[in-house]
Amino acid sequence: MKYLDEYRDPEVARHYVTAIEKITTKPWTIMEICGGQTHAIVRYGIQNMLPGEITLVHGPGCPVCVTPIEKIDKALEIAARPEVIFCSFGDMLRVPGSVTDLLSVRAEGGDVRVIYSPLDAVQVARDNPHKEIVFFAVGFETTAPGNAMAVYQAREMGLKNFSLLVSHVLVPPVMESILSNPDGKVQGFLAAGHVCTVMGMDAYVPIAAKYKVPIVVTGFEPLDILQGLYMCIRQLEAGRRQVENQYSRVVEAHGNRSAQQLISEVFQVIPRQWRGLGEIPQSGWGLAPAYADYDAERHFGLTEILPEESSDCISGEIMQGLKKPVQCPAFGIKCTPDHPIGAPMVSTEGACSAYYRYGNE
Repeated sequence: MKYLDEYRDPEVARHYVTAIEKITTKPWTIMEICGGQTHAIVRYGIQNMLPGEITLVHGPGCPVCVTPIEKIDKALEIAARPEVIFCSFGDMLRVPGSVTDLLSVRAEGGDVRVIYSPLDAVQVARDNPHKEIVFFAVGFETTAPGNAMAVYQAREMGLKNFSLLVSHVLVPPVMESILSNPDGKVQGFLAAGHVCTVMGMDAYVPIAAKYKVPIVVTGFEPLDILQGLYMCIRQLEAGRRQVENQYSRVVEAHGNRSAQQLISEVFQVIPRQWRGLGEIPQSGWGLAPAYADYDAERHFGLTEILPEESSDCISGEIMQGLKKPVQCPAFGIKCTPDHPIGAPMVSTEGACSAYYRYGNE
């Protein structure tokens, strides 16, 4: 625990809280993009430590939460087929589609398997040549290198029974979407450190300049978040609007070039639907033409599905920072972790799940 404890030291935390109190003279609203950061903020009560002028709102940084319901329904359709072994990370199994979820499909006899690496799905394809293996490739830039490597290796091995159901989304376009909303309240961002580990910080520079907001690349432990907040508030109070790197022990300015090269070979930028937010231009990755044979939607001839989201769920407003989870009328009543109606209540990175679990608001 040594390397965790040093980023959870209460004395150092109090030092940062005091420093934030000293520099804060105006009300500021700051959004953390990553669901992991949201989880830490709620778990450790960071919002409650801050001066009353500082409001934290929670962004769309949970990949499970923003995967559109139509993509979930396509996953359900594929997974129910007898010739398919459907592979996914475990947090996707309970995300509700229009009618059911992947866990229920498995209970009814579908071969739905939880894996811990996309390369595990490639091995499943090698071990089961007479089955169709589909991996649910979900996530932000963080998971893209592993997913790209999986399909790259499948092609190198000549596997014909492997495909991806792709639902990759990108952080900078959704930040622009949030900042373009005339009802938006966000004045500064804590950017997701692991995304920047892969992609670097270059894409955030024009956003900070165009919308005049500070963006601080931040880690995930309590002291990371408090230091990131201090850096962001210091910029706001001084009238500066720049990109800074709190997470310098991990993030380099230009990111991981090798990972970026692999991603650019396997994927191409496309418009993407976000659950609760609608379509955002150039905000996702799909398979590039050279890898089109590994596209599960094309392989299985899936048509467009236009389901309706539950009218009781306000996840879109929550993920844009317009409302908090406790302002949802279904929160903790109709919508709980055991019976979620919205994806933010399913994932451990979802804001609703964090509020329900730790309840310190």
